[in-house]
Amino acid sequence: MGNKKEFTGIVTSNKMQKTIVVKIMHLSKHVKYGKVVKRYNKFKAHDEKGCAKIGDTVIIEETRPLSKDKRFMLKEVLKKAEVMHSGVKEEIL
Repeated sequence: MGNKKEFTGIVTSNKMQKTIVVKIMHLSKHVKYGKVVKRYNKFKAHDEKGCAKIGDTVIIEETRPLSKDKRFMLKEVLKKAEVMHSGVKEEIL
């Protein structure tokens, strides 16, 4: 079997049980104009322990299909998000 894909991204949602949504950014070249453009993908990943919070930087790894949309598992939390001020709600990304 081949190697499993790994992506590094930022957690944008953790409202589901044992599931997080991770936003992945990658750079691609525009076909016509040649400019480098930022592109984003969102992947649902399995978080068994529920340790990832919104704003954390994480590594996710490809796995067998766990549900209709989940194809990744949380491998590691690289950096915890800074604690936001209470009473002030800020939007992540």
